[in-house]
Amino acid sequence: MRRLLIRPGAIGDCILAFPALEYLIRDYTELWVPSPVVPLVQFASAVYALMSTSVNLLGVGDLEAPSGLRARLQSFDSIVSWYGSNRPEFCDGLASVNPNCQLHAALPPADYSGHAIDFFAQQVGAPLGLVPRIQPKNVIPRNTVAIHPFSGSRSKNWPLERYCELVARLKCEVDWLAGPEEELPEAKRFDNLSDLGAFIADARLYVGNDSGITHLAAAVGVKTLAVFGPTRPETWAPRGSNVSVLRGSPLESLDVEIVAAAASRLLDSR
Repeated sequence: MRRLLIRPGAIGDCILAFPALEYLIRDYTELWVPSPVVPLVQFASAVYALMSTSVNLLGVGDLEAPSGLRARLQSFDSIVSWYGSNRPEFCDGLASVNPNCQLHAALPPADYSGHAIDFFAQQVGAPLGLVPRIQPKNVIPRNTVAIHPFSGSRSKNWPLERYCELVARLKCEVDWLAGPEEELPEAKRFDNLSDLGAFIADARLYVGNDSGITHLAAAVGVKTLAVFGPTRPETWAPRGSNVSVLRGSPLESLDVEIVAAAASRLLDSR
């Protein structure tokens, strides 16, 4: 059986959907995801950057879908898509090309009280309680704490000066991490998320905000301390046996001493 899975979204959203995607694996499974996520996928037969497929042109006004795209979609026995489910014209266009398709909401509704991983699992009939796992490559342990003090939204960022205070309290070397557009001159930066995941996996501990990189840290299995503020950890926290979550409401109220004590406990634990 040939199956196509189409999964849009931010890095963290995609990682949270990995267990549902893995559940859908068949003899040949092709996955279309945002380009940054491509290097993280270890379970599909083939992985392609979503926008490189031209699927975004399907159902756009009177525009005819490229013939190559139509033939590609028609080659699958089953298509499961989280892309375009809120666009009736896309849903109709996909069904007209390949009627063996299912479309699902890309995010849980605002009033959903469970965990996002379970929401995606329920959509495809997968068991609840699953954990995203990414096997890091060439792990060489370092006696360091990896810290990524950013996220996709300023409202989710514990103040940078608090992270600096945290570093002053830790008895361990620190590796600061940042993305290409995040301002932190001393930070290490990676073009490939697989390489970043391997680097984080080498550390004794990772500390970060509610972000895709924090979900990546949890998925590679490193001890992870996630700092949450406006978003609900019950729905969006990383899941895993090595994950601890602290929440400040408001986020700025979360005291450095509390975070430092939690970090120290994790560093001392086996």
